[in-house]
Amino acid sequence: MESVTSTSLSHNVGIPVVNRPSVVAVGTIVWLGSEVMFFAGLFAIYFTLRSTSPGLWAFETSKLDVWYALGNTTILVLSSVTCQFGVFAAERLQGRATGWKPTQWGMVEWFFLTYAMGAVFVIGQIFEYANLVAEHISMSSNQYGSAFYITTGFHGLHVIGGLIAFLLVIGRVFSVKNFTHKEATSAIVVSYYWHFVDVVWIGLFLVIYVLK
Repeated sequence: MESVTSTSLSHNVGIPVVNRPSVVAVGTIVWLGSEVMFFAGLFAIYFTLRSTSPGLWAFETSKLDVWYALGNTTILVLSSVTCQFGVFAAERLQGRATGWKPTQWGMVEWFFLTYAMGAVFVIGQIFEYANLVAEHISMSSNQYGSAFYITTGFHGLHVIGGLIAFLLVIGRVFSVKNFTHKEATSAIVVSYYWHFVDVVWIGLFLVIYVLK
């Protein structure tokens, strides 16, 4: 009887392995590129309206609480730090915490903290809107009101979208048996989006509150 030999499916020694980038990651980066163009349009609208009504801008921006906005901005920026710690945990395939110390946290715990900080930012923005409406700055009050609420409002919607994405990624970890590279890729992709949202807000903060 002839013996049957099995053929190894592994790569031959000496042949370089091609590491292709994740399709999901590449798709997300391309999509974020289109988002850059969208926010560039919002910035253009804001600058155009400001150039046509400098007196109105000087009067209305005096009602802004810069220190309040700075505190809210600090919370959002720090959420990018906690998000990145979650990515580090995902890259070492640690979905859950192995202890109560932050150094032992997994992706879930870091993303929960990031979610909480993002939610605080949104709530803080809602309170700011309420105070500005009390100061007679609304969407329909004048050009400044329209520019302010459109630019910050669209960004706020993007933050809410990021919060939903965090919940989906966290829920996915609880629904699977083992934390794999697939779950890690989802976490990394969400982090791309969250860092993008933070960078956009830094630009908005500088333009609206600092360069007023």
